[in-house]
Amino acid sequence: MIYCLTGKIVKKSMNAVVLSCGGVGYYAQCPASVAGALPGVGREATIYTVMSVTENDVSLYGFATEEQQACFEMLTAVSGVGPKVGLAILSVMEPERVALAISAGDHKAFKAASGVGPKLAQRIVLELKDKVAKGFVDGISLEDVAGASAQTPAAQSSSQAIAALVSLGYSQSEAALAVAKIDATLPVEEIIKLALRGMAAGRR
Repeated sequence: MIYCLTGKIVKKSMNAVVLSCGGVGYYAQCPASVAGALPGVGREATIYTVMSVTENDVSLYGFATEEQQACFEMLTAVSGVGPKVGLAILSVMEPERVALAISAGDHKAFKAASGVGPKLAQRIVLELKDKVAKGFVDGISLEDVAGASAQTPAAQSSSQAIAALVSLGYSQSEAALAVAKIDATLPVEEIIKLALRGMAAGRR
């Protein structure tokens, strides 16, 4: 297995990158979020990879972090979630958002990804709830994933809002589910207000 590659970017598109390593150009399909975050052509980059080998095809998938790599492997272990759908999910959701949605039972969050219908979204949450609680893979826990994005304003706002709701007496899962439905780029106070409104409406 090729765990990671470091080399110069030869070519880049919205969903793939070609990395030159030791004179060999490796083509890796990537989530749109990863391809967009990589440096320009001619610059050096490191991508973490997953290789898929089938009877008729050998494909390489590239990610910016080990968390994305592990999350992709976790998602594609679910029946019905192939590499294409795994990439689609990670194009619209970062690993910590995936973990939050699964732990909160928010299957609707996955419907934002191309190729994910209601039944598949529910299956993802049901099959991966215990997996997320234990960690994506050995050595990478849910806390590690959340910490990897803790410096982003959106992640900080969501975490602060969930903590505030828990302090008000709501359960962790209840708070996480409410916050997951709200735009994380909003101010913390606005997220809390909208979450409280949503939970109140849900109890009527």
